[in-house]
Amino acid sequence: MKTPHRERLPDVPAPPSFPHDPGDQPGTRAEVVSYGDDRRSRGRRTLTALTGEAGMRVVDGLRDVAPDLADWIVDFSYGEVLSRPGLDFRTRQLATIAALTSLGNAKPQLKVHIEGALKVGARPQEIIEVIMQMAVFAGFPAAINALVTAREVFTERGLR
Repeated sequence: MKTPHRERLPDVPAPPSFPHDPGDQPGTRAEVVSYGDDRRSRGRRTLTALTGEAGMRVVDGLRDVAPDLADWIVDFSYGEVLSRPGLDFRTRQLATIAALTSLGNAKPQLKVHIEGALKVGARPQEIIEVIMQMAVFAGFPAAINALVTAREVFTERGLR
């Protein structure tokens, strides 16, 4: 006979439960957000706020070959996900830099998001630290490639 979950793992909290009737208290769950405007407008605003004109140039450059992908980037990525409350733009950009660094082959996108991180208040040393931490998780080649890209951005902006 199996030992019940709570006896085997007493230090692990029970999974959250969702209310079964209106009087129950809700468990932990994702935040539900109502924005009050359409996601295309919200996506364009967020894209511009995070990446400046560079992000919109990337999206517009896709329109002739893959207009649906361009719309998905604006509508979903920026209009639904990156515009959510809960994280400020600086934190979102640093997380994006970490993810793109981990991919190891996303130089054009990484460059846009490093520029965006600087635009929303990240310091060059913070960007470097995020990239260096990715050496542990994504490998040294990915981190080195990202640092080369960061150096290019810093040099173009006169920060180096």
